[in-house]
Parts: sequence; C-alpha cells; structure tokens
Amino acid sequence: MTLTVAQIDRETDHLVGEWLPLSTVAKKLGLSIGRAKQLIKDKKLVGVRRGGGEPQIPAVFLAGDDVIKGLPGTLTVLADAGYGEVESIRWLFTSDDSLPGAPIDAIVAGRHTEVKRRAQALGF
Repeated sequence: MTLTVAQIDRETDHLVGEWLPLSTVAKKLGLSIGRAKQLIKDKKLVGVRRGGGEPQIPAVFLAGDDVIKGLPGTLTVLADAGYGEVESIRWLFTSDDSLPGAPIDAIVAGRHTEVKRRAQALGF
C-alpha cells in the first residue's frame, strides 16, 4: 500500500509543536502500521513528512489509546472543502479569537460540533 503524504512547511510545523511518528501512533492505537496508514488514507488522521522518514502525526490528535473525539469528522469536512493535509493542520492549529483559541483546542475541550460547523462553512 503506497501512502502519499505532503511535506510540512516550517511555519505549520512550528504551530503544531509535538509530533509522533506513524509507527508510534500505530502502537498507541494498538494497530498495525498498515491499518494506521489506512486511517490517513480514510482522512481519520492526517500525516505529513517532516524531513525524511515516516509520516508524522500531531501528538494532540491522540488521547490515550484513541483518536480524539470529533477529529475524524472534522478532517473529512476539511478534505471535502478542498483542504489538503498541510492546510488542514494549519487551520486546526491557527488561533481563532471567536472560539477562542485554535480549533484543535476546542476539539480537545469537547466542542467539536462547533469546529465542524465552522469547517463546513469553509466549503461555501
């Protein structure tokens, strides 16, 4: 299975902070590396290249041994609005005064419905 992931730019990389290699994500989720790659293909997670090596996932996308609630649906909405991996990450991690904070902070706080509603508006 070939997985194509975008190369991250320095500014977006800095917004995220902590990253996890896909192999670590697979272990935390109790999945094979192939199944973890499938999560990226299915837009349940986004992964990007940071230098060389395997795809990297923002660490905040995981809560314990699961993907944070509301993230997969938000990523699907962003993809439907034409956002690529890097654009999705940038949108999720860019502060929005009306939330307040970044959309990813609102998702972590359980306000994923509001974030998804805002993401849906991007497509129009």
